[in-house]
Amino acid sequence: MSRFRHAVKGRDQHIFTLRAACVVLLLLLVTAMGGWMRAPEKLTIHNPPDLRKGSTRPWWEIPPPTVYGFTYYIFQQLNAWPKNGKVDYPARIQSLSAYLTPQCKAFLEEDSKVRGEKNELTDRVRVVYEIPGRGYSGDSVKVIDRDNWVVKLDLVADEYYLTEPVKRAMVRYPLKVVRWDGDSESNPFGMALDCYEGIPQRLAAAPEQPKTERKGMF
Repeated sequence: MSRFRHAVKGRDQHIFTLRAACVVLLLLLVTAMGGWMRAPEKLTIHNPPDLRKGSTRPWWEIPPPTVYGFTYYIFQQLNAWPKNGKVDYPARIQSLSAYLTPQCKAFLEEDSKVRGEKNELTDRVRVVYEIPGRGYSGDSVKVIDRDNWVVKLDLVADEYYLTEPVKRAMVRYPLKVVRWDGDSESNPFGMALDCYEGIPQRLAAAPEQPKTERKGMF
């Protein structure tokens, strides 16, 4: 009798072990399915502009030339006031808000308000562009860490009152850029402008624009 009793007990223990193993496997399956469901459907891969030599890098790394190109594009668009700065400047801030950190957006909105109250924007036309020969170089982007950069833009800033030129300056703008993966639909770059790292510096007095060019632009 005792032999049969031990056999039944051994069978029951084996069945319990199998059931416990099934429960563990079920938990592992649920965990794996949860991780698979939360995995990103899309990954943004930043390729360097020149692919002739090929490139091998971690998928999360953003090359400095890409950071520079993003910064220049967004900053140039912020300063593109084709008709009237009093209307164009706030409109640009709003339309580019997906590419600005909340702090930067608030700073720019306050700047727009203050300049508007001082009557510095009414009928003001503005455009910025790279100084010839001072585009991207090895020291244009300072890598702070994986998610933060400081970009140096050397630009010409032209301003007009209606059609009359009133200012031309060559300025170095130090700008902060951060990784911004919040909304890939509104911001496919995965970066955001965090405004200025320091005070913009005037580089030198820009040459006067020839009269023939003034007539040709308007």
